[in-house]
Parts: sequence; structure tokens; C-alpha cells
Amino acid sequence: MVSPIDVAKRLVLGQPFRSDRLGETLLSKRIALPIFASDPLSSVAYATQEILLILTLAGVAYLNLTWWVAAGVVVLLAVVVLSYRQVVQAYPSGGGSYEVVAENLGATAGLVVAAALMVDYVMTVAVSVASGVDNIISAAPGLNPYRVVINLGVVVFLTAMNLRGVRESGRLFAIPTYAFVAGVLVMTVLGLGRTAFGHAPVAESAGYQIQPQQLGLSTAAVAFLLLRAFSSGCTALTGAEAISNGVPAFRKPKALNAARTMTAMGVLAISMFAGVTALAMISETKVTENTCDLIGFPGDCRTDAQKTVIAQISAAVFGGHSVAFYYLMVTTALILILAANTAYNGFPLLNSILAQRRYMPRQLHTRGDRLALSNGIMMLALVAAGLLYAFHGSTTRLIQLYIVGVFTSFTLCQAGMVRHWNRELRSTPAGPERARIHRARFINAFGSCFTGVVLVVVMITKFTHGAYLVVFAIPVLVLIMYAIHRHYSRVRDELAIAPDDEETLPGRVHAVVLVSGWHKATRRAVQFARATRPDALTAITVNVDDSDTRRLTRDWEEAGVQIPLKVVESPYREITKPVIDYIKRVRQARPRDVVAVYIPEYVVGRWWENLLHNQSSLRLKARLLFVPGVMVTSVPYQLHSSDSRTAERVQHFPGEVRRGITGPVRASGPAGPAARAHRE
Repeated sequence: MVSPIDVAKRLVLGQPFRSDRLGETLLSKRIALPIFASDPLSSVAYATQEILLILTLAGVAYLNLTWWVAAGVVVLLAVVVLSYRQVVQAYPSGGGSYEVVAENLGATAGLVVAAALMVDYVMTVAVSVASGVDNIISAAPGLNPYRVVINLGVVVFLTAMNLRGVRESGRLFAIPTYAFVAGVLVMTVLGLGRTAFGHAPVAESAGYQIQPQQLGLSTAAVAFLLLRAFSSGCTALTGAEAISNGVPAFRKPKALNAARTMTAMGVLAISMFAGVTALAMISETKVTENTCDLIGFPGDCRTDAQKTVIAQISAAVFGGHSVAFYYLMVTTALILILAANTAYNGFPLLNSILAQRRYMPRQLHTRGDRLALSNGIMMLALVAAGLLYAFHGSTTRLIQLYIVGVFTSFTLCQAGMVRHWNRELRSTPAGPERARIHRARFINAFGSCFTGVVLVVVMITKFTHGAYLVVFAIPVLVLIMYAIHRHYSRVRDELAIAPDDEETLPGRVHAVVLVSGWHKATRRAVQFARATRPDALTAITVNVDDSDTRRLTRDWEEAGVQIPLKVVESPYREITKPVIDYIKRVRQARPRDVVAVYIPEYVVGRWWENLLHNQSSLRLKARLLFVPGVMVTSVPYQLHSSDSRTAERVQHFPGEVRRGITGPVRASGPAGPAARAHRE
């Protein structure tokens, strides 16, 4: 009988895949684009708005600077895309920024980038989901009391889809991504076309004035305002590096397909961002951090919310109650939620590479039933859900932790690429290839300086608003990864066999059977211990209750068991400590002996039955594992209730799915070992 848990698992995740089907899960460019680029494409929905929010602090007059800020963001996005095209072709193994920095700037710098990317991926999920839910609640205000529950539900949904595998999640996420891109491009073309024919769209906020919060700015203050607006607009770049981390997920030729997808992402993101920004300026869209700073706002500024920039532009171009307007609002909400999918692919792949190099637990390199990196997916989901719960799903509070990680990785990655090109130049003769390397080095050097400035500005402007948590988290993660690496290295060295090591066989094997009563489980343990032919065999019982001990002794003698039964006294009614002390005395008497401890255990079929049995044996085994020279063997005895767990059930043994063995071998009753023998 198949358990309800297995049924639910298969309904959510689907049937397991053989290992040799890994190639079938690889991505075409058409599917890879929405999977890896949904984050930078979705940022078009709020990047322009972030620029306007900063500039309006100084009043309407400074909105004319939006062109210059947006131009800087476009240049930076183009530089980052060009830079990461070089990365995916130079480092096709999928390490992205981590791979580049670790090889060129050293292990410590590489771990800093890895930690920054992990933080950024977690924040991508949290911020994208929270922002998407904000749009849902804007359309249905009655859902506001359930904000946190909805956020957590979205995370569960995204997690389940990614556990099914990247191809299936890609098909699901491709539709809203392409629908959003089409909607924004159509809006841009129509809005610019109307402007060209003298009928420019006008936003509902065009006639508003703004109460500035900062007056009489000096030249230095204006420069700082521009830098702050620029750093806020750089949210358009979040997730741009995800393709470089996910190269192994592409179909062959992997590097070429990844580079082309990177180019497509860059062209679309730049076109959409530039179009939305141009329409915002043409339609004179205004938005402020504090609604009451808008002079002329028709509603109650203390309770009524402003429309987002993209909503105002869409209403101006399509009409506020048109089908096209609602289409764009729905696709905007969907892509903001699905933008989290970029992190669901980048985070597990990065952790898989770190696990290969022993900087993260090895389990993060293991693929699950559907050939997805399921442990990394679950880890990302748990941390992101914890943040959403802790910050009550507030986009405003979460976004303060954003961007720091991604620009740390941008800056160090491009600095690493400069060193990479310097090394290549030393071995490249004069010619076209050398000129190409010089050009690539200039792009990376310019990008490193550019993103470095942005990183400094972001750190200064957002540190006291929550970015200090990220600054603290990155070195903590680096220390944890170093600790994991030291542990694996220490274990490897400890287990290594030196050429001069001698094999030392034990002098004797002293077998000990733990006995609590005379019954079938005990008899099986005694028979199994005798079958191993040890040099000495003893049965021991702990005297917790005198009447029970006398009954056991009588039953033992009547059964005519041919091995001695030793009673260990326990004045304080403990079981574990007296047994451990007895085993240690045996070891002290003959240090070269191996003590083999046989523990009878019941095998049951229901979860609650496990709470009623085997508790003492579990504690004993946990303690005995730390005693040198002691081998612990569990001797199972299957009770009738265990039949429900084995009868008519497909048997999956450790490692079979990963080795591609998925044939349905069914066991009848408690004949699991027979089924295994049949399979082998």
C-alpha cells in the first residue's frame, strides 16, 4: 500500500526521472530566457519609479535629470551584459561571478562573491514575491489581513514548481514573462507613436505639484542626489548575472546559447526600461515617497495609495478602464512574483558548485527525484519564507536589504575578468585576438569602476535603512563556508590511508546481546549473534525492576539458551549508562578486542508506533557510536503492522534513482530483502 505522503509527493512533483534523462531537462534559449531573465525583465515595472522617487525629494524641477540618470543605468546595464557575455564563454562551467573571482582574485574573494550572491538570491525571492503580492492586494484590498499567508503560499507554489524540474517550471513561467514583455513593448510603441503624431499621452498626475523635502541644494548635494537616484534605478540590473551561473542548464553548445540568451535579455531590458522612462517623462508622471507631498492629489493622502508609474503610463496610453490596461496590470503582478524564479535556478546551481569544492554541505550537490537540485531549492525557500514572515511581507522594509549583494559580485567579478585578460595577453601574440582581448579588458575595467561607484553609493545611502544586515551577513556566511571546508579537509586527512599504515586485525571479537525480555525478537538477535561465530558471546540485561529481571532469568533458564545472561545493576533505574559502563569495562580488560553489540529492534508500519517502541535502543545506539572499538548491529524483527509498508509497494533502495534504476519491483509482505535479492 502506497502511503499518503508518497501519493502527495507524486501529485506535486510527478514521477521520478532516471539519471540518463538529465539531458532531457536541459533548456532551449526560448525556455531559458523566462527562467533566468524574469528578474531583470520584471524590474522594468519599478526601476523608473525608484529614480523618480529620489529626484522628487528636491521638487518637480529636478525631474528633468531623469534622462541623465536613466542614461547612466542603460550604459551600466549594457556594460554588465557585455561583461557577462565574456564570462559565460570564458567560464562555461556555470560558476559565474564566483568562478571568475575565485580563480583570479583568490578563494577568499570568491567566497565573498558567493556569499553576496546567496544573499541577493534570497532577497530576490523575498522582494519579488512581496512586490507581486502588493499588486494583488492593490487590486483586492480585502486580502490585506492575509498578506503574510499569501506571501508564504506563493513561495510554496514556486518551490513546488521548481522541484518538478526546470523544463516544467520554464513552460509555466514563459507565458506571463513573454506576455509582460509584449505588453510593455506595445505600450511603448503606441505611446511614442502618439507623441510623434502630436497626441502625447498625459498621466493623471501630470497636473500635480510636489512639496519638496530638500530645498536650496548645493552642487555637491545635487551630485549626491543624482548618485542616489542612479543607485535606486540600478534595481534594473538585479538578476542580470543569473544566466552566467546557469550555463550548465543550457543545451549544447552551452556557452554560445547562454551568451545569446544574455544578449536577448539585455536588448529587451534596455528597450523596455528606456521606453517606460521616456513615456514617464513625456506623460509627466509624478510619484513621491509620501503621498501627502503631492499637491493636487484628489484623495485622502493619509489613506489612499498612489498608482505606480507603470500603471499611470498604461492608463495614459491605453485608457484607465480598457482591456489592455488590465492586461498589463495582471501580467505585471504575475512577472513580479515569477521573477523569484531566477533565484530558484541560480541559488541551487551556485550552492552545487560550492558543495563540489567542499564549501557547502555535500547534500547541496545532490539531485532529487526530478533531477532538480532539490536541497538547494528547499534551503532557498525556507530562508526566503523566514524573511517574509519576519518582515511581515513589507516590500518597503525588504528592499533596503537589496542590491548590495549583487553590486558586490558585479564589481569583484569584473575586476577578476580584468586579471583574467591580463593573463591571456601574456600568452597571446599580436593580431585580431589580442585586439579583442584589449577590448574585453577595457569593458570589464570600465564596468568594475562603474559598479564599484554604485556599490559605495548604495552602501552609504542604504546602510542605516537595513543594508547593515547584509554587510553583517556576508562575512558570517564566508566564515561558515570556511568552517565547512576545514571540516571536510580534516575528515579527508584523517581518513586518508598512508603508505606505511599497517592493517591491525582485532585480537578477538566479543559479542554482546542486549536483552529486555525473552521473546521472538530477542531469540532472533541471539541466533544472529551466534551465527557470526564470535570469540566470546554474552547476553546482558539491566535490572530496572527486580520482578521483571527474575522473570527474565527464569525464562532464560527454561528456554535452555546456551549463552550466559549477565544482570547489570542500575540503582537509579537508568538503562543507557550501565550498558555503556559495562562495555567500557570489557574494552579496558582487553583493549585489542572488538566489542560487537547486537540490539533487537521492532519494525512497525505506523508512525505513531515508532513513538511506543525502540526509544531505549535509539538512545543506546547514539551513545555507543562514540565508544572506540565498538560495533553496533541492529537486529530487526518485523511486526505485522509493518506489512502495510511493504506489501504491494515499489521498493526504492538508496542510490537507485541516481543510478537510473527505477524498475517497479514489488515486495509481498515483509519480503523486502527477497525483493532486493531478486533485483540484484
